[in-house]
Amino acid sequence: MSFAELGLSAELLRAVDTQGYTHPTPIQLQAIPSVLSGRDVLAGAQTGTGKTAAFTLPMLHLLSAAQSNGRQRRPRALVLTPTRELAAQVGESVRLYGQNLPLRSLQIFGGVGMGPQVEKLRRGVDILVATPGRLLDHQGQGNVDLGGIEILVLDEADRMLDMGFIHDIRRILKSLPKQRQNLLFSATYSREIEQLANGLLSNPARIEVARRNTAAETVSQLVHPVAKDQKRALLSHLIHSGGLQQVLVFTRTKHGANRLAQQLITDGITAAAIHGNKSQGARTRALADFKSGAVRTLVATDIAARGLDIDRLPNVVNYELPNVSEDYVHRIGRTGRAGSEGAAVSLVGPDEYGLLAGIERLLGRKIEKIAVDGFEVGSPAPRDSANRQERGNQRRSGGEPGQSRAHHARSPSARRNAPSGDTAAQTPRHARQRGGNSNGNRRPVR
Repeated sequence: MSFAELGLSAELLRAVDTQGYTHPTPIQLQAIPSVLSGRDVLAGAQTGTGKTAAFTLPMLHLLSAAQSNGRQRRPRALVLTPTRELAAQVGESVRLYGQNLPLRSLQIFGGVGMGPQVEKLRRGVDILVATPGRLLDHQGQGNVDLGGIEILVLDEADRMLDMGFIHDIRRILKSLPKQRQNLLFSATYSREIEQLANGLLSNPARIEVARRNTAAETVSQLVHPVAKDQKRALLSHLIHSGGLQQVLVFTRTKHGANRLAQQLITDGITAAAIHGNKSQGARTRALADFKSGAVRTLVATDIAARGLDIDRLPNVVNYELPNVSEDYVHRIGRTGRAGSEGAAVSLVGPDEYGLLAGIERLLGRKIEKIAVDGFEVGSPAPRDSANRQERGNQRRSGGEPGQSRAHHARSPSARRNAPSGDTAAQTPRHARQRGGNSNGNRRPVR
């Protein structure tokens, strides 16, 4: 089925075609007609499957089909997101798909000055994309009137609950009209989400295109058991020996992200950190440098597990496993998006075996485990001098770090530790970037 068969307006179809999209994803096939019919929706799908377009496209259609009188351009649609990055991503989708429509949109979040946001609110907007905290700041100062909201979207609602936004959400809900359409989208479900949905949604269309809390099948998953004090050396080894040019690395803490980024730079790997203590400008620059290739490795806390949409990101590394199993699904969901393939590697120390067991219970399967020769639990930690010698050899050879990847990937140690079959496919090296889908179709809308 094509987008044209879903009942979207000609203006939206032109915008979708301009972005190079032809066929809707499963979540879009089911959600768009339900939203267009005016029903409340509770939708769950794996991350990277096009949830943003699944609510953005029909929302734009409904708003443009019932234009306001223009005398008071207070917001008619509100999209709440848990993070600044996700708000920016949703706002960009609204702008791209609504480029042929006379609708104004604005995204508001913290980390930047309120002045420009206040000015745009005064001019009037139709669609407001916001994080809860900054939205409440504007409400408290009388900058925004939510009494005209016709459509409410909670995007990644489970993450908002995890981040403690439930009280903020309830305060915002009290300021909305009783009669409105409610859409709740998330990649994972929980008991708390079900409770929120029961109190928010009226006879919703329940849409679930994949088993709950699962990772996309396009993401290969692998665990490297390793001692805690060898993780940094193993990560540098994997990046150098595998020739990995774009790696998103997750840590648990902001301090840990800063420290690891500096250590990688010491190891000759360009790196930047992104987390909640960074200014919005610093976060935006770090992400832009990573996308452009100026930075090889982006080290992030779970703030980046939602909302980072990096086209065909090939590699995700869990330097530390998350404390919440569901966050693992969102972390590795940054790769393998829109039908492309990706690799997720987790460096797991003995103190994290319990967390790994919880993740495997959530996934309903075991994750393959391969020890890397020289980095097994109980092995002596590699000396920094050895790491410096490896980097010196690479510089003297005149090549970019990682150009000897074939040697490393097919070394006797790699062959000994890999299971039978394609050895290269069992290491991070198989996460090289691929263009497009395996079936030759153009990538689906995100």
